[in-house]
Amino acid sequence: MFEPRVALASLSGEANASWARAVESQVGCAFLGGIALDDRTREAAQAMTDRDRSEFLPDDPVAFVDDQLASLADAPLRPAFNVRSATLAPVERTAAVCQRHDAIVEINAHCRQDEMCAAGAGEALLRDPERLATFVEAAASTGATVSVKGRAELDGVSLPAIAHAIEAAGGDMFHVDAMDSESVIAEVTDATDLFVVANNGVRGAETAQEYLAYGADAVSVGRASDNPDTLRAVREATAGWFASEVSP
Repeated sequence: MFEPRVALASLSGEANASWARAVESQVGCAFLGGIALDDRTREAAQAMTDRDRSEFLPDDPVAFVDDQLASLADAPLRPAFNVRSATLAPVERTAAVCQRHDAIVEINAHCRQDEMCAAGAGEALLRDPERLATFVEAAASTGATVSVKGRAELDGVSLPAIAHAIEAAGGDMFHVDAMDSESVIAEVTDATDLFVVANNGVRGAETAQEYLAYGADAVSVGRASDNPDTLRAVREATAGWFASEVSP
């Protein structure tokens, strides 16, 4: 999927191509975005900016994705784009763009902001696995590599069941924000053959190795994504971990 098995996790309003370029030598993947694609999620994103959150709000979000990915064409990492939408058509169009750039399209079932959930995106998708599956199917129909970003510790939500739904719909990856439940990664990896990226609190070798011990295929770094020393330590830890797995 990508090497080294360290990713940058998207940070709203911050995670663009320049952000990825700044530390490109330390990671194998960078999730840009998130970006709101349709009218409902763009209205939600605008409302979020009105209360001091950072959001990407270009006039043409699909063209923005295309331009950002094009600027990473020669980067030594695999780009990805985290997208939010309440409707299918923009997801399919954006997935086709990602497919042309050999980039991963990531459906955001993670955002917990009230405005985005009310629009039917973010966590609202995680709480409705059948609807989430239709988004995965639409994205996968383009031939793109499809990820879903979700979070643990939601009442009534089974992440292993979500993983099954993603896999059955043709998805490839589950990017799991473990919150304060790191061991949930083991539940997900035991339940599916998806490529599982573990997220939350990765700050160095020890935290990365904890997630890898639970079966994660890779880890992602969020708030520390601008710290080259942290990323270097995580990269070295993951490389050493997987090298030891294949050594005789």
